[in-house]
Amino acid sequence: MDRRVVRTRFAPSPTGFMHVGNLRTALYEYLIAKSQGGQFVLRIEDTDQERLVEGAVQVIYNTLAQVGLKHDEGPDVGGAFGPYIQSERKNLYRPYAEQLVREGKAYYCFCTKERLESLHNEKEGGGYDRHCRNLPEEEVKALLEKHGMQISGSNLPEEEVKALLEKGTPYVIRQKMPLEGSTTFHDVVYGDITIENKELEDQILLKSDGYPTYNFANVVDDHLMQITHVVRGCEYLTSTPKYNLLYEAFGWEVPTYVHLPLIMGKNEDGSVSKLSKRHGATGFADLLAEGYLTEAIVNYIALLGWCPKENRELFTLQELAENFSIDGISKSPAVFDYEKLRWFNAEYIRAMAPETFLKIAAPYLQKVFGDRPYDGAVLASILQPRVVQLTQIPEMLDFFRELPDYPAEFFINKKSKTNLENSAEMLKAAIEMLELLPEWTLDSLHEALLSLAQRMGVKNGTLLWPVRIAAAGVQVTPGGAMEILAILGRDEALRRLRLGLAKLN
Repeated sequence: MDRRVVRTRFAPSPTGFMHVGNLRTALYEYLIAKSQGGQFVLRIEDTDQERLVEGAVQVIYNTLAQVGLKHDEGPDVGGAFGPYIQSERKNLYRPYAEQLVREGKAYYCFCTKERLESLHNEKEGGGYDRHCRNLPEEEVKALLEKHGMQISGSNLPEEEVKALLEKGTPYVIRQKMPLEGSTTFHDVVYGDITIENKELEDQILLKSDGYPTYNFANVVDDHLMQITHVVRGCEYLTSTPKYNLLYEAFGWEVPTYVHLPLIMGKNEDGSVSKLSKRHGATGFADLLAEGYLTEAIVNYIALLGWCPKENRELFTLQELAENFSIDGISKSPAVFDYEKLRWFNAEYIRAMAPETFLKIAAPYLQKVFGDRPYDGAVLASILQPRVVQLTQIPEMLDFFRELPDYPAEFFINKKSKTNLENSAEMLKAAIEMLELLPEWTLDSLHEALLSLAQRMGVKNGTLLWPVRIAAAGVQVTPGGAMEILAILGRDEALRRLRLGLAKLN
C-alpha cells in the first residue's frame, strides 16, 4: 500500500457510553481522512479487560452508524489489516516485546503487586524505580530461592530469567527509557514538544496477563495498520514521547500527531472546567434523549476546536468533509455551550421538510395523541417554528391530550379587548357558526372565523382569544385558534367551546 495514503483510526475502549469528546475525536479522524481522500479505520481496544462494559462495542457501532461515520475497515466490515479487535491480536504483541528484550531495549520485571503498591505510596510521584532494570544480587537470590534455584553474580543472567519464566513467575516486560537527555516530537496543532527523559517511567509493554498495555498495542497496531495520522486529546501530549521512543526502538516511521484541545463546560460561577455531567448531558445517547438531532450534534461538535475558513456555521457531514483542514484546529480549549447547541438544533428542525419532522417527532406526538388521528400538516406548521428540542413537544401539546381545568379569568385579555361578557358573546356566535361549517379544515376554519369577526364588527383578536382559551385551556399555545380547532377535530373542538361558554354563564 502507498504510505502516502492518509489513514486514520478511531480506537475506542469499550468501557462505557460514547462521550462527546470521543465522538469529536472520531469525527475529526473521519474528516481528516475523507478531506484528503484517505481511509478511516475502526479498531476496538479492549486490552483493559477489567474495565470492559458489556454491550459497549455495540454502542460504538450504533453511534458511528447513526452519525454517518462509515469506516472503511473494522471488526464488522473486515479489511486487509485485521483482526481489528486487540484481544484477538493478543498473540501478535509478545514477539515484538521479546524482540526489544533481546535487543537490550526492554527487560523482564518480576516486581510483585504489593511492592509496586508500596512504592506508589512511599515514593513521591509514585513512579516505578527501575528496580528490575539491573537487579541486585540479593534480590535475584531471594527471588530464585523462592522457586528452588540459586545464582551467583550481581545481575540477572539470561539463563536464570529463562528459569524464572519456566517456573511461571509473574512478570511484565518494561521498556528501557533513556535516563538522560530529552525527547522532542512535533504536533501539527501544538508544534514542537520537548520532554525531559528523566521524567519518563520505564513503561510496561506487556502485562502479567499477557495483554499489551494501551501504549504498546497502539504503536504496534498503528504501524502494522499503516496509520499515518494519530488524532487524540491534548491530555495525551505528555505521553507522546513514550510512543515516539517505541517507534525509534523498532526503527519505524513516526505518524503525524494531531492533538485536540480540551472540551470545557461552563460552571455556575462563570468559570470553566473540563466538561463533565455536572455541566449537562455529555454522552451522545444522552443528548439524543434530550431531544437533540444527530445532525445538529455532529455539526456543533465539529466546531468545538475547529474553525472553518469561510464565515459559516451550518454544515452537513459531506460539507464538513469537503471543507475540513487540520490547520483550522485550535490550541485553545473549546467551551461546550448548550444554548449554542439548542440554536443549532432549532435551525435543523426549521429546515426539515414537514414530513421528515413528523417522522422524527412521532414518538413524542404519540405521548399526546396516543392512537387518535391528528392533522400532521397543521401540527408541523405550528411546531417547527417553535420547537428547539424534541422533548418539548409533549409539554407544549399537553392540552390536546386533556383539557386543563382553567379559571374563567383566562378569557380576560387587555390586548384583545376581551372580558367575561363579550367572551361569552364571541363563543356563542362561534359555536353556532362552527356547528354549521360543512368542512372542518384549517382553511375553512380560518375563512369562517375571520368572516364572523367582520360580521360582528370586532377585531380578529376579540373573537379568536376566547375561542383559543376555550379550545386549549391555557393562555400560551403553539399556533392560534384555527390551528388548535383543526387539530382537535370537529367533535372535540365543539365540546370544549361549549364547556368554555358554560364557564362564562
